[in-house]
Amino acid sequence: MLSSKNDGLYVMLISVHGLIRWEEPELGRDSDTGGQVKYVLELLDNLAKHEKVERAELITRQVFDRKVSADYSVKVEKTDSGGILSRIPFGPNRYLRKERLWPYLDTLVENILRHIKKIGRVPDVIHAHYADAGYVGSQLSHYIGVPLIFTGHSLGNDKIRTLLEKGMTYEEAEKLYNITRRIKAEETALRFAKAVITSTRHEAKTQYADYRNYRPKKIHVMPPGVYLDKFFKYKGNIKKLSVYEKVTRFLDKPEKPLILSLSRADDKKNITTLLDAYGQNDELQKAANMLVVAGNREDINTMPAGAKKVLTDMLVKIDKYNLYGKIAYPKTHHSEQVVEFYQLAQGLKGVFVNPALVEPFGLTILEATASGLPVVATNDGGPTEILKNCKNGLLVDPTDSDAMGQAILTAVTDSKLNKQWAASGVANINKFYTWKGHVGKYIKLVERIKNKDRKGYYTMKSASRITGVNRLLVTDIDNTLLGSEEALERFKEFYSENSGKFVFCVATGRHLNSAKEVLKENGVPTPDIFITSVGSEIYYTSELKRDSLWSDHIGVDWKPNEIKKLMKDIVGVTPQPVNGMRDFKISYFYDEQKFMGTRRLTRIFQDADIKAKIIISHNQYLDILPVRASKGLAVKAVAFRWDIPFENILVAGDSGNDTDMLNGSISGVVVGNYSEELEKLKGRENVFFSEEEYADGILDGVKHYEFIK
Repeated sequence: MLSSKNDGLYVMLISVHGLIRWEEPELGRDSDTGGQVKYVLELLDNLAKHEKVERAELITRQVFDRKVSADYSVKVEKTDSGGILSRIPFGPNRYLRKERLWPYLDTLVENILRHIKKIGRVPDVIHAHYADAGYVGSQLSHYIGVPLIFTGHSLGNDKIRTLLEKGMTYEEAEKLYNITRRIKAEETALRFAKAVITSTRHEAKTQYADYRNYRPKKIHVMPPGVYLDKFFKYKGNIKKLSVYEKVTRFLDKPEKPLILSLSRADDKKNITTLLDAYGQNDELQKAANMLVVAGNREDINTMPAGAKKVLTDMLVKIDKYNLYGKIAYPKTHHSEQVVEFYQLAQGLKGVFVNPALVEPFGLTILEATASGLPVVATNDGGPTEILKNCKNGLLVDPTDSDAMGQAILTAVTDSKLNKQWAASGVANINKFYTWKGHVGKYIKLVERIKNKDRKGYYTMKSASRITGVNRLLVTDIDNTLLGSEEALERFKEFYSENSGKFVFCVATGRHLNSAKEVLKENGVPTPDIFITSVGSEIYYTSELKRDSLWSDHIGVDWKPNEIKKLMKDIVGVTPQPVNGMRDFKISYFYDEQKFMGTRRLTRIFQDADIKAKIIISHNQYLDILPVRASKGLAVKAVAFRWDIPFENILVAGDSGNDTDMLNGSISGVVVGNYSEELEKLKGRENVFFSEEEYADGILDGVKHYEFIK
């Protein structure tokens, strides 16, 4: 039985990409394993400490790949404070960069639903991190009616702007980064999130404000904290630090102040401009040494293209300016040695530099500040607020190497100012940036947005199985089950021979009475389940009354009167007759030549703050539904309620309103007489395009998937 009535809160965090582990996280290993990984891990651990939290859980991807540690294949890991890191498989076993995970996210949604079912409790809130998790979180929020919190960390609009400024074409960016899909996922997450957490006001105003679905009232500025028991001003002998020899072996005069840069090898971290700032300033070279920690590397030639380019450029710059003896660039380090890099620089009265082209927040700046280091940082992004609060350094234009060099020179040569900035930073970080303060605000937000009435479709006890079997065959009616008398007769014969082996369900755009009548006219046995009105209504033959819990579930944020009023001004659409309208389905005929298209109509809905789903089919029908309603969502809800595994389901369809029913890991068959709207599904792993038409296509799918065991 699923429950959401435990005394403590259940907070589910989702971070899809990168390599995530609690013990010795490999931060900086690649562009996907950066600051957001550290953020979610520390948030998880600190949520688990809170007295009002019963279960704090982070969902990430389970990876089986010889090229990475076996740690990432372990199903469950716990943080020091009891936070649960659950790894759930989806897509190929091997490790993939985030841009290649998009085709598999629907499978992750389904696997998380299974996970929730197994736990037996629905989360009070889902907090999605980054665009891909934003998509997953939005889908889960629709499924189980749980409020969504979204944190983008790094946003697609800002990324494409930076890439275009650097000379990349949109087509190149699309190929490398799936940028259109990413931005669309961010828009979706912003649209359906109950709250959006940002680290700084600057981030909200300069990045999120670019989005159509940006709503200032949803924004909550909550800067993350820093572990002050780990990052602190070091008072011991720096020669006893384990990194001392690792760094000083590069240096001719190791006693000089140390300029520290610490980031992953990513082009946007702007390491080359920092090297220009140092290499072109003779006075700075005389005054201080430099330490560049750019992740870990073994053989640069075997590294991902982006990191390979950054590291190669770094070595070229070092050689160009003949910085040997003045700069250290160690190949490897352990995660626990990061704090020692800060301590070494602080002990040498140095400075921390973050030269990133754009920095959404700046966790490394907080760590350096807590360690007693002055800071020189980019003026683009979160550092503006950190330095405003901590009063511990200078902001610079990340593209101006001369200005950057002068700012660093000031920090390492003005001993009075260096000392003043260091003291101010340590004092103010305790005031503004603690995890205790962050989590306190976070829990207040969760308590405010969580569902007060926690009764819902996915919290009820699973019903007794209709027939004692756990296989489900779902088919559309018109042009799938019906359309050929000969094929239908063959289906009836199949059903007669195997009806005790599966649950029979129809999913149709028709309302219940219309569906019953047309099936009766054609002599089709009465299905066990009716999903009608494009997934907005569910009926069970044993009762033949509407599933009221499903109606309650999909009715959230449904504004039919506002939709009808808005649609009066849309050219090329005509309302269908009254008998085509339902409580949760508003239907129109549309003229392909005159209608603006679903993309533009969706934007109009977004601008009017209307949350609805637009479905077109057969090049003439347009249905508007609640966002939680569709054939596919209804099929999964039925499976959830009746304890039918998704892998035991076969769905069949022919048109656009069957699209989401055919997505994900559920086995799907498209009959041979399909509409062009389904052409885009060709090549999907779990979608079989039959050459047989109508009911023969269904039977061909049954054979293809070996559905009858």
